[in-house]
Amino acid sequence: MRDDEPGARIHATDPFATPDADRSPVRRLRGRLASPVTLWTTPGPAGLTVSSTLVADGEPARVLGLIDPESELWEAAEETGRIAVTPLDPTHRQLADRFAGLMPAPGGLFRADAWTETAWGPVPAGSGTWAGARIDGAREFGWGLLVEATVEHVETGPDAVPLLHYRGRYRELSER
Repeated sequence: MRDDEPGARIHATDPFATPDADRSPVRRLRGRLASPVTLWTTPGPAGLTVSSTLVADGEPARVLGLIDPESELWEAAEETGRIAVTPLDPTHRQLADRFAGLMPAPGGLFRADAWTETAWGPVPAGSGTWAGARIDGAREFGWGLLVEATVEHVETGPDAVPLLHYRGRYRELSER
């Protein structure tokens, strides 16, 4: 369901959100930076929606992300040493919400969708673009955990419109 469909939203804004004026300036700055929405998964399976992902080209190529150190993803990824990173598109809004813990997941996070199993973790079926990486390390970084990994495998499918996170909501890239 899209945000602009009738009945899709009860409120235009989160009625429980801290008002902008009461938020820290750093949090307000971070909210004004559009971020790609990615899904990080690992064998187990476990997964987490991550909107702080950076890919650095080089020899070797690297992927970095800030994740919740108390997440099920980190517990499983620390054990397996592998992750799959999939950029999401606008058709994945509900999947992103489930893996972010914002939407119920009866029967488990991986039950509602079709998945392609990979050596690095499950990838949403039909996702043409994803990367498999070996975790090199992690360290506390702000309130999160900065995870660093070496890219071992990349699949690049057709261009897709990215799902973005901006000012607390999902957005779509538009060309104007």
